[in-house]
Amino acid sequence: MTSTEQQLKRILRGTTKVVSDGELRSRLDEGRPLRVKLGVDPTAPDIHLGHTVVLSKLRTFQDLGHTVVFIIGDFTASIGDPSGRDATRPALSDEAIAANIRTYQDQVFRVLDPAKTEVRQNGEWLYDLFDRKSAQFLPKTLLRQHTVQQLMERDDFTERRNAGQPISLLELMYPLFQGFDSVAVRSDVELGGHDQLFNLMMGRELQRQAGQKPQVVLTMPLLEGLDGKRKMSKSYGNHIALNDAPNDIFGKIMSVPDDLMWKYYELLTEEDLELVKAQHPMEAKKELGKIIVARFCGAQAASAAAENFRNVFSHGEIPEQVEDFRLSGGEMDVVDLMVAAELAPSKNEARRLLAQGGVELGGRRLALGERVAVSEPTVLRVGKRRFKKILPA
Repeated sequence: MTSTEQQLKRILRGTTKVVSDGELRSRLDEGRPLRVKLGVDPTAPDIHLGHTVVLSKLRTFQDLGHTVVFIIGDFTASIGDPSGRDATRPALSDEAIAANIRTYQDQVFRVLDPAKTEVRQNGEWLYDLFDRKSAQFLPKTLLRQHTVQQLMERDDFTERRNAGQPISLLELMYPLFQGFDSVAVRSDVELGGHDQLFNLMMGRELQRQAGQKPQVVLTMPLLEGLDGKRKMSKSYGNHIALNDAPNDIFGKIMSVPDDLMWKYYELLTEEDLELVKAQHPMEAKKELGKIIVARFCGAQAASAAAENFRNVFSHGEIPEQVEDFRLSGGEMDVVDLMVAAELAPSKNEARRLLAQGGVELGGRRLALGERVAVSEPTVLRVGKRRFKKILPA
């Protein structure tokens, strides 16, 4: 196995907090495969590039010879993680959770090595806390040894309380349930976004109470999306989904602001940052696009996506393959059409793009207030990299 110092250099790259460096060094010095935990609630079907920041760090641990314990929160997803939320999450049905679990596993193994991954669901142990034989554990340990004041120390709870927003009893208990996962799988290290720090530290405390050696906590920063300002999120329309087409992934990477590109390199790759920054930003960004596409779609798709980008954006050509969208009712307002065809995440964004003159139908620039009707398939272009073939009703 690689030396402790070499491992630390790779593991600590891009991290925001480690509790603690000395404990991590001590665990690595033991010379055994560590159990490195990540818990994820399947609250949505798709994973985007922002989620892969932590997954990429887990893959680093695997490449160094350690075991990843990937916990899918089938139990905790029914509660909803309150981290970073200004309101209670809506409850998910068992059917929705089960469907999300299936898609999560398919996407996660596009980053992680299945042979070095132990997949668990926390319903395995958390549902047992409520059966007759073990229900006494809940009031005697988890609930008795932790106070409301302690749980209310969370910044997001404080903000919601001050704003008069309700906080459910289940949300208060969420950190206890997630923390108990660490006891159940005897984790050595737990990873998460820096907004997860409270939950991760609870795992340390519960392990200590259970007579286990407390896990090392390691947090990663949140990745900003394509706008370069807000965290990557599907709701903001600034995300790159793992299930996006290779050409779309490459094109979106090329739209990332130059100053943010270096952070993408640091968090999503293990490339030498000094060598990367010595390149021209455009060449560095193309290389980043190929790295990301190759990881999720394969090397051949990466080369094809780079060539497609060169043809479309350097020569102004339309891609050979463009998705179809059929008009509803014979014609549509251009704003409604852009949103329905998923060429804009919201009507406000569609209006902004139209005002900038970045929307064309068959080469003709469209304006706000126009209605679109076509008699034959015609390409609708939004900006430089988004296309849909509009079909007659």
